[in-house]
Amino acid sequence: MRMRPTLSWTPDEDLPPGTTDLQPVADALGAGGVLVLSGAGISTESGIPDYRGEGGSLSRHTPMTYQDFIAGAQARRRYWARSHLGWRAFGRARPNAGHRAVAALARHGLLSGVITQNVDGLHQAAGSEGVVELHGSLDRVRCLACGALSPRRELAERLEEANAGFEPVAAGINPDGDADLTDEQVGDFRVLPCLDCGGVLKPDVVFFGEAVPPTRVEHCRELVRAATSLLVLGSSLTVMSGLRFVRQAAQAGTPVLIVNRDPTRGDRHARTRVALPLGAALTAVAARLDVPLDDGAAT
Repeated sequence: MRMRPTLSWTPDEDLPPGTTDLQPVADALGAGGVLVLSGAGISTESGIPDYRGEGGSLSRHTPMTYQDFIAGAQARRRYWARSHLGWRAFGRARPNAGHRAVAALARHGLLSGVITQNVDGLHQAAGSEGVVELHGSLDRVRCLACGALSPRRELAERLEEANAGFEPVAAGINPDGDADLTDEQVGDFRVLPCLDCGGVLKPDVVFFGEAVPPTRVEHCRELVRAATSLLVLGSSLTVMSGLRFVRQAAQAGTPVLIVNRDPTRGDRHARTRVALPLGAALTAVAARLDVPLDDGAAT
C-alpha cells in the first residue's frame, strides 16, 4: 500500500557512500537475466521531477491520497484541474538516455523484465516492451462505479471543451502528473463523469493510501524470483511498494544493484549503489557492453 508520503526516512549512517564504479552493474548486465526496477529518478532528465531528490516535489507538494480523492467533490475538482494541466506537460515529455538505454539492453536480451514505479509511460515510448506499471499509468482513466477503462486523451479533449479558457500557470509539475495550483487558480473547474454510467472518474494509477492490485504484486514477485539480479534505477525505495522486491531479492540471495545519486532505503540490501546521473551512467554501461542506443526511439 502506498502510504501518505513522508520525509522522515533518513539514510543509514553506517553504510558506505555511493560509488562511481559502474563495473559491477556492467558485469551483472553482461551476464543477462537482469530485472530492472525504475523510479521517478529515471525521468528527471525528461523534465519530470522526482519526489525526494535535490529539489524534489515533496518539499512543496503532497500527492493526492485515495482517501482524499473519494472524500468529496471539491477534492476531485482540485485534483482534476491540477492533473489536467499536468497532463499537458507529461504529453510533451520525451524519453531520455536512461529510458533508451533500458530499451536497448532489453533488445539485446540482457534484461528479464522491467518494473516501473512511474506513471509517465516513458519506458514504453523509448521502445521497452512488457513493462509492468506497478502504480498504473496516467494515460488511462477508470470509472470507480462501473470499472470502464478509457484513454486519457479522450477525457482530456472533453475537459478542454468543458473548461474553455482554463490556462493557469503552474508553479511546478510533479511525478504523479499533478500540477501545483492554488485554490484560486482551480476556481470552478468543471469535473466530468463517466460517459457509460455517470460515475466518478479516476486516473488508472495507484494513489498514496491505495493498494497495488494483488495480482500485479504477485506478477512482480514472480519476476524477482526468476531474475539473476535486480537493478534499481532512480528510486529512493522509501515506500514499501518497491522496497519489498528489493528485500525479496536480497533474502533469496539475488544480487541487488542500485543506481541513484542519493542514498536509498534499500542500500542495506544492495551489493553496490552507484551515485551517478542515470542517463550518463546507463549510456556508459551500454557502451561497455557494445549495446548501441537507438536515438530514433525517442519520438
